[in-house]
Amino acid sequence: MGLSVGIVGLPNVGKSTIFNALTRAQNAESANYPFCTIEPNKAVVPVPDPRLDKLAAMAKSQKTIHATVDFVDIAGLVRGASQGEGLGNKFLANIRETDAILEVVRCFEDDNVVHVDGSIDPVRDIEVIETELVLADFQMLENRLGRIQKQARADKAVAAQLPLYEALLAHLGSGRMAHAFPDRQTEAGRRAFKELQLLTDKPVIYCCNVDEAGLAGDNALVQAVRDYAAKGGADVVKICAKMEEDLNGMSDEERAEFLKEYGVQESGLDQIVHTGYRTLGLISYLTQGPKESRAWTIRRGDTAPRAAGVIHTDFERGFIRAQVIAYDDFIAKGGEAACREAGLLRTEGKEYVVQDGDVIEFLFNV
Repeated sequence: MGLSVGIVGLPNVGKSTIFNALTRAQNAESANYPFCTIEPNKAVVPVPDPRLDKLAAMAKSQKTIHATVDFVDIAGLVRGASQGEGLGNKFLANIRETDAILEVVRCFEDDNVVHVDGSIDPVRDIEVIETELVLADFQMLENRLGRIQKQARADKAVAAQLPLYEALLAHLGSGRMAHAFPDRQTEAGRRAFKELQLLTDKPVIYCCNVDEAGLAGDNALVQAVRDYAAKGGADVVKICAKMEEDLNGMSDEERAEFLKEYGVQESGLDQIVHTGYRTLGLISYLTQGPKESRAWTIRRGDTAPRAAGVIHTDFERGFIRAQVIAYDDFIAKGGEAACREAGLLRTEGKEYVVQDGDVIEFLFNV
């Protein structure tokens, strides 16, 4: 299990620049004109986790394997994309299977960087993006509904679901997001939504791209996005794409000093990962050894057997028990042996709910 994020935005708002900076790979063309991204860009990025690095150093591990985030950057959306304007609508299918959507909006003025609509208004841009996402969902469901109606004539189970699909289509047709559909949380609704992978059912993180001056505090454009996001309970991150580019190639010490100079505590990647994990209810537990130390991503609330299954299904099927040490105890005592001696190593069974940062060894038998 990992975190996957689809990046969307209007053309020329810094979307591809941010993608390049986050992934530390210049494989997404960025330029000062619309539609410079014409193919989806994809990258798998290690999740920064200083806890794992410390464990690996203690064990002198041959390999350190971080959890990962998949980023998918598609061409910029424009008003009318669902009617064939621009290019972004052609690639929306590439983000249907992502866990969350990062909506990048420009929150700085610069006469040298053109905006597709001629002025800077991030809330207007968000509304354009989300209208196009709703229309994309509507068109996808409308195309599928014809097949569902045919199947319903011969299949009672499908016929029972048909009214829900028709109501959902009407809901989208009225311009409302899928996550606001009244029957979303019914058993039938959950089944349908899992199958459809609707864009407007995904958690949204709004990404304000600011200039260097905008890092010191929230300008009026950023505050407008925060106010808009608060109405829907969405998260907001603030990133300076230019600064993120400058971080590429720096050592960890240089990066920390550079961020400090700007009064920023976390890089853009750290912000998005932490926000994404919180939004989706994800945590990591850790394993340590001389061959490898590794972070494993699970859902908050997962029990020990389910967490073990992330390593291998045999671990879950044959789960016996888990030997667990809290990360802070592990570091404070200097490793497993000292924790065992101090009574800080716990033996947990099938009902144990794994906590973020737990250092675990599973015992199983198949």
